[in-house]
This record gives sequence, structure tokens and C-alpha cells, in this order.
Amino acid sequence: MAEDELPPKPEGPLRSGWTTGACAAAAARAAGEALATGRMPARVTIRLPKGQMPEFAVVGPASGPGWAEAGIVKDAGDDPDVTHGAQIRTRLEPAPAGSGVSFVAGEGVGTITRPGLPLGVGEPAINPGPRGMIAAALADVHARFGGPVDWRVTVSIPGGAALAAKTLNFRLGIVGGLSVLGTTGIVTPYSCAAWIHSIHRGIDVARATGLGHVAAATGSTSEAFVQKLYGLPDHALIDMGDFAGGTLKYLREKPVARVTLAGGFAKLAKLAAGAMDLHSARSRVDNSHLAGLLAGLGAPDDLVARAGGDASAGAILADARRAGIPIGDAVARGALAVAASIAGGGVALDVIVVDRAGELVGRAGP
Repeated sequence: MAEDELPPKPEGPLRSGWTTGACAAAAARAAGEALATGRMPARVTIRLPKGQMPEFAVVGPASGPGWAEAGIVKDAGDDPDVTHGAQIRTRLEPAPAGSGVSFVAGEGVGTITRPGLPLGVGEPAINPGPRGMIAAALADVHARFGGPVDWRVTVSIPGGAALAAKTLNFRLGIVGGLSVLGTTGIVTPYSCAAWIHSIHRGIDVARATGLGHVAAATGSTSEAFVQKLYGLPDHALIDMGDFAGGTLKYLREKPVARVTLAGGFAKLAKLAAGAMDLHSARSRVDNSHLAGLLAGLGAPDDLVARAGGDASAGAILADARRAGIPIGDAVARGALAVAASIAGGGVALDVIVVDRAGELVGRAGP
């Protein structure tokens, strides 16, 4: 992602949606009923972990000797979810007695190749939450209709490999497709749960693979700069986006020895002033804070006055650079102080500030 942001949040009430895990569980329910009754239902209802009972329309039913398969078209509501509109398919085949429920990655579902994720290397990227929902749906089918309790469950997402290219799964060591996610089964619009999940799992993978240095960047421009600067591998890069607070709080809980924060001038000016969410809709550049930094650096009064008005962050930076005032370094120092207060003493931090052209304009830390 560039040093820009998510699509703007629509006005008015927003519609929630369903996670890939909930859709996979509903598809499993439909396939289970088909095997138990000989008839594929047109619609199914499942119980989510918090008790909600959503209903889903079944698409693409298929069956053969000893197997059945169904699909659910994912509706993510008003969330800008990359899998909105994708078909989530689940195929069921009875498994040997006593083997329980096992999971297979079908077309478009990834496989885990690095340690640090909630599942082991070689496992399909069907997270524990969705596995639990699928198992619960199958247990309910057994309670109502009888039949097997041991299943081989294959989840597929047609076109999922292409969709996965729009995610950061490759950095987590998830290859071949998407992850099947969802703890509650519900997508809350603009909660960015999948993004925050990716940040946390990226830190987990870095720790599990023994990386001593990672970089958390607000976007692709700053990320490219810091990767080249330090020669970091892809899996040492954390796409922090606007979630500085969430990243730093998780690092306090799960520290990495060294962390570089990298970002654009405006984003890191917000962090330096104490903002934890750097999105333009939820925080603004504090011009008075920048004016105070300029005054402390001995900037001319007219420059300080312009900064304290309604000038943009880009204009303030340009004015300061023309005057030879190192405002970028001051912002970096402020961002470092705020970040260190959140991440705690278990993490050695440094901060890199770049402009829109990807040029270094500020730096602080070891």
C-alpha cells in the first residue's frame, strides 16, 4: 500500500458482513445435509461463536459417490474486503472412524510454510476459528440427521491465488492462495481486522524465524526505502499502515530486538504529536505542534507563523527544507519518543521519515 489510505468510509450506517470462515462453515453445513439426506438445501443457517444465526444462500451444489460440495458467495457488507464476492466452497468426504475432522487446502487456499502462525508448517491456511465453526456446523448436522462424525474437509476459493496477490500472505509464508479467517464470523465494516491480523502474524513469524530486525512502515514508499537501506528480507517488513498504536502495543507484548518505524512526514508528524491511528479521517496533523518544533529549531518567525496556520504538512516540510531547518529529524525524534513509551524497553527503535518522492528527510535513533 502506498503512503495513502483505505477507500473513504461511506456516510451513514454501514452493513456488516460474513467472514470467509463463516462462509466455509455454511458451505460445510450444506454439504453435510446433502450427504445425510440426499438433498442439497437451497439455504442454510449456522450458529456463530457468539450465538448469531445467519442464513446463507447455497450456490454451485455438486455431489458424487461418497462426497458433496457446496458454495457460498461471500458478502463482506460495506467493508473493503478483497474477498467480497468470492465464492467459498467446502467439499465433504467421510473419513475413517475415529480420525475426527481433518482439513485440506483446495484451489485458492494457501498452505503454511513458515513457523509462527497459529497452525504448523504444512497445514492448510484455515485458521483455528473457522475450523471450529466448521466442526460445530458438522456436529449440528450429525445431531439433527445422524451420519458420520469423521470428515475430510476441503475448502477452496476459486480465483483465490490471484486474490492472494493483493494481500501480504507471501510475507507470512502462506503460499498458493488465501487464508480462511474469522474469529467471530462477522466482518465489522472498516474495522480492518484482517489488516491488524496481518500485522500481528507478521511479528509472530519474524520472532519464530529468528529475525532480529523488522521494519514497520506506513506505506510502500517508506517501506521500499527502509528495505533498501537495511537490506531486509520481505518477511522482515510489516505493513503497519495507519495502525501505529496497534503495532507498537503488540510489540510490547511480543518484542523484536530491533524495529525501524518508517513513514511519510505527515503520518509520522501525527505519531510525534501522540496520535495512535494515523488515518486522515481519525487524526489530523497538529500544525501547532509542528510550529513549536520549528520554533525550537530556531526557525524564522514568519516560517513558524505559516506552519501554525492552515499550511499542509507537505508545505511545512518544503518551507523548512528551503530554510535549512531539519524539521524531519525533529519529527523523527518526537515519533521515536512516543513509540518507545508504548513499545517498552524490550525493543530498540529507530525512525525513518521520507517524503512523497521516497527521499530521506528525517531520522532518529541508533
